[in-house]
Amino acid sequence: MELHFAELPATIGRYLLSIHITGYLDIAIMAFIFYKVLMLVRSTKAASLLKGLLIFLAALLLSTALGLNSIYYLLSRMVNLGVLALIVLFQPEIRQILEQMGSRRFIALFSHMEGGTTMEQTIAQTVLACTEMSQSRTGALIVFEREVLLDDMVRSGTVLDASVSSELLKNIFFVKAPLHDGAVIVRSGRILGAGCVLPLSRNVNLSRDLGTRHRAGIGMSENSDAVVVIVSEETGAISVAIGGMLKRHLKPETLENLLRNELLPQEDPAEDKQRFPLLNLLRSRKDGGAGDAE
Repeated sequence: MELHFAELPATIGRYLLSIHITGYLDIAIMAFIFYKVLMLVRSTKAASLLKGLLIFLAALLLSTALGLNSIYYLLSRMVNLGVLALIVLFQPEIRQILEQMGSRRFIALFSHMEGGTTMEQTIAQTVLACTEMSQSRTGALIVFEREVLLDDMVRSGTVLDASVSSELLKNIFFVKAPLHDGAVIVRSGRILGAGCVLPLSRNVNLSRDLGTRHRAGIGMSENSDAVVVIVSEETGAISVAIGGMLKRHLKPETLENLLRNELLPQEDPAEDKQRFPLLNLLRSRKDGGAGDAE
């Protein structure tokens, strides 16, 4: 046994050297497909279905190992129908994956620097829009998706695929716009949906002066790891909900610093203090701290 383990590294090395370049390509493609399947399951309510599938496969293997021929016969006949059933059940998700693979955003997934630049622009445009909506007391609810995908929330509203800009956000939340009552969901620096319905917080200890928009923002942060920016329609106050906690009455520079720290965690915090692309723009406007919503 000791000799066997001693020879194991050499055996593995010889095996890796024997693999052709197409073998590595095959492994990479299969790993990518497996990753996309996991993302599909995580972004939908398919987790329970996956558990049932694993139990079915375990039963199939046990029936083979224990020689339960009748059970194995029935389960093996169900496999052919099961593959077709899975394709039918996941038809919308499979179509969505294929559409994403054909889009320009799919290529951007392989460029880390491009993604970081896009998010920096997204943060700057969001802060600018929130500052101006705070001045005009226009209510807004902007959700920044992180690890927990929010596809179910997106489907409750209108699906979009647009770059984040100050003008677009202000048009969406304009009081007479059809989508102004819902939330905007941002994924990877792009607006994924607008007019989306969010779950309300069940926290009975929330202040009574918080309206539906704030309770929806807090509820979204309780049910996911999203960062939610809220602009009050009554007071113009800018708030951010993270992990069920609400930070209120934020100045523009505080909002930008918070979003950068939460959405760009890979950067050095010391650099954040030196880089506020929007702050100079705000200071060039009239004095008085117009973004300080009270």
